[in-house]
Amino acid sequence: MKVLRIIALIALAFLAVTAIWGAALLILDPLGRPMDIPVSVLQHSPFHSFLVPGIILLVTSGLLGTGVFVLAVLKTRRYGWWVALQGCVLFGWITIEVIMLRTVVWLHYVYWGLALVLVACGWALRRDGLAAETHALSTVSAARD
Repeated sequence: MKVLRIIALIALAFLAVTAIWGAALLILDPLGRPMDIPVSVLQHSPFHSFLVPGIILLVTSGLLGTGVFVLAVLKTRRYGWWVALQGCVLFGWITIEVIMLRTVVWLHYVYWGLALVLVACGWALRRDGLAAETHALSTVSAARD
């Protein structure tokens, strides 16, 4: 499970750094100029600038991704669940973005793939964490007897 944890940590770090970077660019210039994204791509969405999407990106992928990364580094109890949750949140974010923009670009596939990696790693790490908890409980129970 060490390899899966390392893969999850790399994926979370990549997500958090790129989300914070992208969100900062969108928040600082809500017209999308630094990223060369025309505001017209938002015509089918409820947004008139990239400010609110930037804030949502910062919270859902940047800050949450950073928090989950810390949980995984510290190997907190049930961190696998958080890794899987971050993957689900990312998958939902990208899917909603594609629906609103009515277009798919290569980066969407990259982040959908990243989301699936996080879900798979999180699910496996969750199972590993449950096995460790079960083993610890049985060891404590055996020590009492």
